[in-house]
Amino acid sequence: MALWLSETGHDAKHTLDLPAGNRTPDAEVIACASREQRIVVTKDDDFVQSFLLAGQPSSLLLVATGNIANAELEMLVRRNFARIEAAFGMHRFVELNRDALVIHE
Repeated sequence: MALWLSETGHDAKHTLDLPAGNRTPDAEVIACASREQRIVVTKDDDFVQSFLLAGQPSSLLLVATGNIANAELEMLVRRNFARIEAAFGMHRFVELNRDALVIHE
């Protein structure tokens, strides 16, 4: 998804772009996102718990699709991308599932 976002003109970063790659601790991902004013895009409930308990990361997109093929996920994001962008104009926690875009807050 980071590659597709970059190709569409967005400044996106994958955990593989960080020094520790996919072994980067959540706290470091959150710190990087805060420093660089990024939205954390994740399937990981740990980030949801951190958001709910500590308000971090400052912006969170939860992908709640369960197991999904990369091509199917890309199409889902493409179909909903304008709505996702609009949601983050006013909200900090957005969830994308197979059937809906859910605004939390």
